[in-house]
Amino acid sequence: MTLLAPDERTVAVVRNAGAASPFLLLGDHAGREIPRALGDLGLPAAERRRHIAWDIGVAGLGEALSAALGATFIRQRFSRLVIDCNRDPASADAIPEVSDATTVPGNLALSAAQRMARVAEVAHPYHAAIAAELDARAALGRPTTLVSLHSFTPRMGGFDRPWRFGVLHAEDSRFSRAVLAHLRASEGAGLVGDNQPYRMDEVDFTIPHHARPRGLDYLELEVRQDLLARPAGRRRIALRLARLLPQALAEAGER
Repeated sequence: MTLLAPDERTVAVVRNAGAASPFLLLGDHAGREIPRALGDLGLPAAERRRHIAWDIGVAGLGEALSAALGATFIRQRFSRLVIDCNRDPASADAIPEVSDATTVPGNLALSAAQRMARVAEVAHPYHAAIAAELDARAALGRPTTLVSLHSFTPRMGGFDRPWRFGVLHAEDSRFSRAVLAHLRASEGAGLVGDNQPYRMDEVDFTIPHHARPRGLDYLELEVRQDLLARPAGRRRIALRLARLLPQALAEAGER
């Protein structure tokens, strides 16, 4: 079966392709479109605007940071409810039936062919676009550090999350540790999570899939969504990161 119409087949939205910056910015959950063939997945508009459908603010943050750094930004166009591109496509939770207590009717009782269509037409092209950019950079001898941008809801499961930022890593990233130190120095340790509100583990897919086989350093950064809710906030965070990331990268290279 075919999922995407011809005008929907550009899955990865790429800004500044081939840019010379050492940073390659990624937005696994930046989009919230749903292919027309899937309708609204059985969800009302209010649910489709919630954090369960996308990482609120990341598309704008990535665009602003791309401009400030002169870096390539690759983001996923479709909602994470269609398929979560930061999950192994073969895993059951890549297409969630329930997200933050909300049942997704359009994801229930899918056939193997229906699941495979989402993998083949959404997840694979997105990751192929990232791989192609990395291959092109490697061919030119350009060093690359991956920066995977995410945002998190301020309240989850009845718990008010205290963090403003979170740095996710697997204890193997000098760059992540340098960014964590900078953010904690300016924000205070209690407002910057070290593997909080999530941790990098076997659930994550994008960084392990692209960075580790190529020996690349990385950052998986979580920003609280209320900081990104308005354009001014997104610009403010982008400009701050544009100053911080190069400094942290230089320090990581000195260690």
